[in-house]
Amino acid sequence: MDIIITIVYLVLFIIMMVFVFSIAMLKPFMSKKEMLLILGVGFFIGALGGAFFLTPIYSDVPEVATAIEKVTPGNQETLYLDLSSSTDINKMRSDLSKIEGFKSLEETGVTIPLWSFNDREYEFFNSSIPNMDPHFQNYTINKTEGTIYIALNNYSSSDALKTFSAWYKDNFDGPINYAQVHAKIVISSSAYDQVKSQLLTKGVVPSSMEGSIQDSVDHSNTTMVSNTQFVIVCGGIGVLVAVLGLFYESVVVGKRRFNRFLRKKKR
Repeated sequence: MDIIITIVYLVLFIIMMVFVFSIAMLKPFMSKKEMLLILGVGFFIGALGGAFFLTPIYSDVPEVATAIEKVTPGNQETLYLDLSSSTDINKMRSDLSKIEGFKSLEETGVTIPLWSFNDREYEFFNSSIPNMDPHFQNYTINKTEGTIYIALNNYSSSDALKTFSAWYKDNFDGPINYAQVHAKIVISSSAYDQVKSQLLTKGVVPSSMEGSIQDSVDHSNTTMVSNTQFVIVCGGIGVLVAVLGLFYESVVVGKRRFNRFLRKKKR
């Protein structure tokens, strides 16, 4: 939200509270029932002002918090991607490297979907994978889902899939039609918007994210109350202002008496 609009909304809410305070100061001319009515009016006006003027500002708090994280030096983010094996990762890396704040793009693994394995097939894949390639030492086979995940350690997904596809063709006489490549991108927080925009032009959305920005978002989600609760809190502020207005004169008179008492005591 624009800072000028934010200031205007805050001023309008303050004016509403001044109005509640002014009405409450008419206590000497009110009955007790009317005083209760003033408290109700205070809650209504506070809630109304909160809903129309403060809630939009409150909703922008996470965005403001992330904006601060983006400009804080030294902050960085890690974006995790799930890509199609047809994605040109080298070109993606080249395009992203032109953005100031880009640090690295690393391929972390590949997932190959096949079919639900029986025990014999599971044992066959489990014994064969480590022998396909020296890089295939860290892998996971999911019998139920029928997927094979192979972790990559300084090894390209294209080379890994080429090796697996050749072995698969020799043993099952068929091609691997699809595989998913997992990658992670490390960037400075200041480059987040540009990197996200660049990925969107390629039809890629990060599956998850870690870093200062995400920590800020998570913190906001766990600490902020809902908009409805916030409006109720604003109504409570209206009631508090009304109470201050109702007893303002008594407090002022009491303060004056106390000051006179102190002056007499000094004499």
